[in-house]
Amino acid sequence: MAEEGYKVTLNVYDLSNGLARQLSTSFLGKPIEAIWHTGVVVYGNEYYFGGGIQSSPAGTTPYGRPLRVVELGVTHIPREVFEDYLRDIAPRYTAETYRLLTHNCNNFSHEVAQFLVGTGAGVPDYILNLPAEVMSSPMGPLIMPMIQNLESTLRSNVAPQTTQFVPTPASVSAPTEAPASERKAPAPAEKASKEAPTPAPAKKEAPTPAADPLGSARGKVQEEVMKEFAAIMASGTLRASEAAALAMRRVMERHGDGATMQQG
Repeated sequence: MAEEGYKVTLNVYDLSNGLARQLSTSFLGKPIEAIWHTGVVVYGNEYYFGGGIQSSPAGTTPYGRPLRVVELGVTHIPREVFEDYLRDIAPRYTAETYRLLTHNCNNFSHEVAQFLVGTGAGVPDYILNLPAEVMSSPMGPLIMPMIQNLESTLRSNVAPQTTQFVPTPASVSAPTEAPASERKAPAPAEKASKEAPTPAPAKKEAPTPAADPLGSARGKVQEEVMKEFAAIMASGTLRASEAAALAMRRVMERHGDGATMQQG
């Protein structure tokens, strides 16, 4: 098999399930084909960046059926060497280092594809350039602070990740805040008076945006996305990354017509 090599392909998904194509013109002021996610398929597995470097048997990732499959070429690198390489780069690909615009699943796939097949291969430009396309849209200045806010919330709701590559399913859990009673153990009499029921992990984080030229419009959209995100996370049925995508989708649907009027 080493002489024949291992086939390498790129699975391409649309995280918006077609909504980007339907709503982007009204919401962003320019057409966007999809919200791209990619994973590299080789050795019978799919490798992708989601809350850390993840690995699943090909066809079993949480993203469903790929929208398209791109042939990247053939690699002669043994699987053991490749997974050693993933362990080496794992500290650069964690939930804490994730950046939606500059250090995301597609950047990971591009780096991995070039390691496997060479610098001539990689993720297509139309996928890598999507963040720049979105930010250059008329709504880009509004979306940027909202993305930063969401990323901050996602990082604060993700359990610390191991810095080693471990091929396990992507799962994210929201850490509970340390109760006040654990911070300090005062004298017995004082402790009795200070102990109180552990507060429920309520929606404590609704940061008020700093004053900026977009003012109330930015604050309104941010607040709606954060409320949707908190409500979805409270249901406990989705991972944080999925909850954020669903929250954004709901707000996009709600304001699709309004965005058109704002541009005109």
